[in-house]
Amino acid sequence: MFLYLNTNFFCLKKNIFGQTILIKRLIIAFVGFLTHRTFRSQRFQIIGSKFLNNIPEKNVLFVSNHQTYFYDVIAMLHVLNSSAKGRIDSVKKPKYLVNPKTNLYYIASLETMKKSLITKLLAYAGAVLVQRSWRESGENINREIRSEDPNKIRLALNDGWVITFPRGTTDNTKPVRRGTAHIIKDNNPIIIPLKISGFNEVFERTGLKIINRKKPFSIEILEPLSNDIYSKSIDDITLELEKIIN
Repeated sequence: MFLYLNTNFFCLKKNIFGQTILIKRLIIAFVGFLTHRTFRSQRFQIIGSKFLNNIPEKNVLFVSNHQTYFYDVIAMLHVLNSSAKGRIDSVKKPKYLVNPKTNLYYIASLETMKKSLITKLLAYAGAVLVQRSWRESGENINREIRSEDPNKIRLALNDGWVITFPRGTTDNTKPVRRGTAHIIKDNNPIIIPLKISGFNEVFERTGLKIINRKKPFSIEILEPLSNDIYSKSIDDITLELEKIIN
């Protein structure tokens, strides 16, 4: 009996993707404390946290434009965790990092997030890794979507909040992909648009270097979209997302 209890005591709880929640929490806290100074700066503005009051604990989809590979997500980890603790438009006190949300996910390219130790740590912090069907190794391609990828996104939505970048790239000349519209049609999540500004002028696009410490940057949280969007076609949802992202 003693051995049975002792074994269970040391069993660490895992999440829906088999990741150890304690390790995930420690990674989020580590990345958060390491970057907190940057986001508590007066140059960083948060707008619209009030729209996160009283939203459900799961099946919430955040849709955002995309300017950098990593700092977009790091900023959202700060803002969404702080807002989940009831703070409005502020990340100044980092207590929210002591017990961060571990059911906060973001959709990311499998190719991008397996490149280095840093990207693997960031992936463990909450990435839902998908294989891009239109691009690989800097080349345009055309291949079928992996059947497991929509299932992984559905699992993440059923467990919590998911961030997605409908363009799937930091190149804002590229079109919004239809994949996000399929996520919306298949799961009927609450959809909350996010708008990031100035990140491409402050941070390195593909790395973790800060390139300008004087320019302002911001995240704006917009009002959740109405339920009318669920009845629209894939093409119409994609067009609406295009307008939001722009």
